[in-house]
Amino acid sequence: MRAALPVLTVLAAILLLWYLAVAPMNIRGALDLAERSGRAVTPETPLARQDVSVWRLMAQNPGQIAAAYELDRPRLPTPQQVGGELWKTTGEMALRGRAMSKRSLIYHAAVTLRSTLWGFVLGTALGILGAVAIVYSRVVDMSLMPWAIISQTIPIVALAPMIIVLSSQLGIEGRGVPKAIIAAYLCYFPVLVGMVKGLRAPAPSQLDLLQTYSASGLQVFLKLRLPSSVPYLFTSLKIGIAASLVGTIVGELPTGAISGLGARILIGDQFGTPLAIWAALLAAALMAGALVTLLDLLQRITLKRMGMQA
Repeated sequence: MRAALPVLTVLAAILLLWYLAVAPMNIRGALDLAERSGRAVTPETPLARQDVSVWRLMAQNPGQIAAAYELDRPRLPTPQQVGGELWKTTGEMALRGRAMSKRSLIYHAAVTLRSTLWGFVLGTALGILGAVAIVYSRVVDMSLMPWAIISQTIPIVALAPMIIVLSSQLGIEGRGVPKAIIAAYLCYFPVLVGMVKGLRAPAPSQLDLLQTYSASGLQVFLKLRLPSSVPYLFTSLKIGIAASLVGTIVGELPTGAISGLGARILIGDQFGTPLAIWAALLAAALMAGALVTLLDLLQRITLKRMGMQA
């Protein structure tokens, strides 16, 4: 409960700010709807309201503020609307036995999750191997690390279409491979940096002690460097899994895909259904939270078995 209280406090603050933002974001739509219904609004025409601030519109039309929270296609939906749409496309469909229907967010989340996990595994493996090479080779350290840092300056929204086009030229599009590569790209760097920090965590006195015992390089790695890197690794993995999910969703946007949370966001934008967009975003956030929580639980179990404090 002590750990949950700060999280719940932040969540309550986010919900409060969300509610407060709904009225100014939707007041223009509410006034347009009221005008079409024949009700009196101030100013009277959309053109006259165009240059008026939302705060002035709310002050001049206090009776329409409540309507801003009830629009069918709001610019910013309320949490209840988003929650209702999420339930309709997940829990309700699951109760009807249609959980894996292509209209269900469960199906689309499963598609996104599959590419996310493949990218996460690939990025983690490359990050660990790269970290080991950097720690044990000065040449690799001086050559690989600068390029790894530079690679993170490339916007993923610019890199994703290039990866997808290249994959298409190689004949591997439509198999989730491009999305997994993008996810691995975002996961690779935090794992690399965290593992390098962890493998270099042992103090010189600890390394000297093992040398006095005539420990081999492999024994030093397995008995000292690797155990010391475990806390750093799990911290990096929690960042990496969230980054992999973001990479997968970004990878779904420029492909014209019809499956996956990114595809649902894109389709919702194309057809002007904000609730579908927000429901997919909330589903992605819940998935990221679940994955990070799972890794945190695994970290606590692992560190406890190793005799470390989580």
